[in-house]
Amino acid sequence: MHIAFAASECVPFSKTGGLADVVGALPRALAALGHKVSVYLPRYRQTKLADPQTVVRSITIPFDDKYRFCSVVTAGANTPAGVRFYFVEYPPYFDREALYGSPAGDYPDNAERFALFSRAVIEASKVLGVPHVFHCHDWQSALVPVMLRTIYAEDPAFRDVATVFTIHNMGYQGLFPSDTLPLLMLPWDLLTMSKMEFFGQVNFLKGALVLSDYVTTVSKKYSQEIQTTEYGFGLEGVLRDRAATVTGILNGVDYDEWSPQTDKFTVAKYSPQDLSGKLQCKKDLLNAFGIANVDANSKVPVIGIVSRFAAQKGFDLIAQIMDRLAREEMIMVVLGSGDKPYEEMFVRMNKQFPNKIACKVAFDNAIAHKIEAGSDMFLMPSRYEPCGLNQIYSLKYGTVPVVRATGGLDDTIEPWDARTGKGTGFKFSDYTGEALLATIKQALLSYQDPSSWQTLMRNGMSRDFSWGASAREYGKIYDRARQVRASADAVAASDLKKEPVLG
Repeated sequence: MHIAFAASECVPFSKTGGLADVVGALPRALAALGHKVSVYLPRYRQTKLADPQTVVRSITIPFDDKYRFCSVVTAGANTPAGVRFYFVEYPPYFDREALYGSPAGDYPDNAERFALFSRAVIEASKVLGVPHVFHCHDWQSALVPVMLRTIYAEDPAFRDVATVFTIHNMGYQGLFPSDTLPLLMLPWDLLTMSKMEFFGQVNFLKGALVLSDYVTTVSKKYSQEIQTTEYGFGLEGVLRDRAATVTGILNGVDYDEWSPQTDKFTVAKYSPQDLSGKLQCKKDLLNAFGIANVDANSKVPVIGIVSRFAAQKGFDLIAQIMDRLAREEMIMVVLGSGDKPYEEMFVRMNKQFPNKIACKVAFDNAIAHKIEAGSDMFLMPSRYEPCGLNQIYSLKYGTVPVVRATGGLDDTIEPWDARTGKGTGFKFSDYTGEALLATIKQALLSYQDPSSWQTLMRNGMSRDFSWGASAREYGKIYDRARQVRASADAVAASDLKKEPVLG
């Protein structure tokens, strides 16, 4: 089967979050199963290509004000077998400092930017190979299924092409003024409650949810949560209407990059059979964060955090308990950036407790690996978490996750039971600071029994969340989407035959 991915980011070419990791890894896993995969991405200023080659010299994209002309280049020869990467090149839209916006906010022309990208993907596929399935990701590529079912509905090249749309985070929907539709040359009848209208605005994500053949998200629990008022961000009714074609497939992880047995960023390697290297990694981590008396402090449990600092990630709960948590026998190391109040909180706590709370306000991949390898516990108290990757990395490193039971966190972490020796981490449900603090204290207490703790570590290290199983599930979804498309085509053909002949 030929699958064409359309997404706004992908490692190693561009990244702001977990979407890039998925789009970088899933195509390789699908190719390993025998599928042919094309991946379409914008060519940003940050996109570094070793040997770019132009494969489509000019694509005409109509807008209401004027035509725009873009091209498509490839990444060259150094790509995984069975996967081809294509980049839509239009410097006025994509040669910018950042992918989606500046510190002042989103780029005001994001609707035009990603409409051009979506239409260019469709047009390029006519030259580079029309796929059996377009697999689109998040609102930035949501117009691919919208366009296929509207302005390309009569194009025979795409009559049998199915669409699968994956939600990576319901909180980001692509909301724009209603007059965006004519600017993008999209029909006005999309501005209805049953299609793309959302409180007077145009909602790109809603359009894809309504018009795609199948909808997926990145964990089973999250696929259920987003059909509720609490997590649906106003689109829960749309998803409930599509419930028969909505499913959750847990993201995999790349163990070539995230494994304590091969990690190139750590001072020592270790495995479930030989955990001794973890102590060396712990000492190296304490050194990296400037914690004094490393030998003595290496006996103290270390809680790691690698995250964007935002309320969605549970930092409002951390702020509620920070003063009390600092009195516990533990060390916390934090890497990330985001909302200023949380950045300032960690800087303030570091000054007050320099050998207990340490923080680097940045993103540093090498330090992120050191935190995974050197911490004893990893904290993710998210308000909601579609999938989450760090808790899965943590399991492989024997770094015990402490998480809130939401989304992918709930799907991947089993509560520890010291009596049976089963489980992989610690979970809480109520979104309160008290529940978080009680769960951390439970983990700190469990840490005091070294034998039991090593059993807990090894339980997590034995879990396998590699991409192979997820890729097989996606293969089933592609088959179902093609069946849905075939059924829709059959109904349309039947309706056409029933129309009266005038004459």
